[in-house]
Amino acid sequence: MGKPYSMDLRERIARYIAAGHSRRAASRVFGVSASTAIRLAAEYHMRGAVTPKRQGRLPGTTGKLKPHIAFLVEIVRAEPDLTLKELAGALEATHGVPVHLSSIHRALIRAGFSYKKRPDCAGKRAGGYQAGST
Repeated sequence: MGKPYSMDLRERIARYIAAGHSRRAASRVFGVSASTAIRLAAEYHMRGAVTPKRQGRLPGTTGKLKPHIAFLVEIVRAEPDLTLKELAGALEATHGVPVHLSSIHRALIRAGFSYKKRPDCAGKRAGGYQAGST
């Protein structure tokens, strides 16, 4: 995810537009897109400030997997060599929840598991999830 423009740049754009210049002229002068200059001018007009909005999800928002994490942890503890595809299949078959493989991986990482590759399994399944070694 990109970073917001600095407060200095935001304020200079807003002041330039407030001084009577067009939004598109401000975008050319400061090297930002026209839509950014338009959005900053509208925000400054409505709120009197050009502070960036918060990025990302709010902390504590529940995802699709949060109610099923105990199920996933139980399966991984019983058989750490399962693939993400097999975990997704088990979750969909048992709970009817279709989910992307990367979502399962991130949920297991948040639950304290990490994926460890094993060099002794060359050509076979290369590893499995282990608890507590992040």
